[in-house]
Amino acid sequence: MAKTAAAKSKLYSRYGKELYIAAKSGVPDPDMNLALARKIKEAKSNQVPADVIKRAIEKAKGGSDENYTEARYEGFGPGNSTVIIDCLTENTNRSYTDVKTVFNKCKGAKLANAGAVSYNYEPIGLFVFPYEDEEGMLDALMEAEVDVQDISVEDGEMTVKTTFQDFAKAQDAIEKLIPDVEFSVCETTMYPNEFVTLTDPEEIESYHKLMDLLDNVEDVNKVYTNVIIEDEN
Repeated sequence: MAKTAAAKSKLYSRYGKELYIAAKSGVPDPDMNLALARKIKEAKSNQVPADVIKRAIEKAKGGSDENYTEARYEGFGPGNSTVIIDCLTENTNRSYTDVKTVFNKCKGAKLANAGAVSYNYEPIGLFVFPYEDEEGMLDALMEAEVDVQDISVEDGEMTVKTTFQDFAKAQDAIEKLIPDVEFSVCETTMYPNEFVTLTDPEEIESYHKLMDLLDNVEDVNKVYTNVIIEDEN
């Protein structure tokens, strides 16, 4: 229960920062700020409470002087796995030091230069939700002029991948076709072109340690990895 609460707190903090940035980048009104409107829609789809959304927008309206910088770090994990870490921070020196410290604590992990890992990932829009009509979904997305990369169905769950740029259009089209849709995944993400399956218990333990420590770094916003652990998928 404590772990679930911590995960929710991290999610709310992440969206609070992203909403604040979107609101500060233009007018803090979703009717006049398309980026903010899209971020609000994404937050709601991920069960972010209305009061978290409201606080972030009110903070931007209040003229807060907080300035977050986006910082991306790349590295290698155990078993030749790869990791991308996106931070939102007010102090890039702090975020770099904190992330580097995490990698130094985990066996088989090391930070890499910019581009050493990300070249093998693609930015996409990713949706997972209960639905089985692939043809009907494809028609709806094509009608909305969404650039669809892939649609698949497994055990009653549909996975839709779109280009990063068409994320908002795709979400609108899906919600129009399925008004009561409940997403288990609704996000923009970095999707690996190749996956690595970890089987060695020591490597799996080190990987979990790496993920847990990164999750505890305040500036870390999102973590992307190419790891598959079969018993956990």
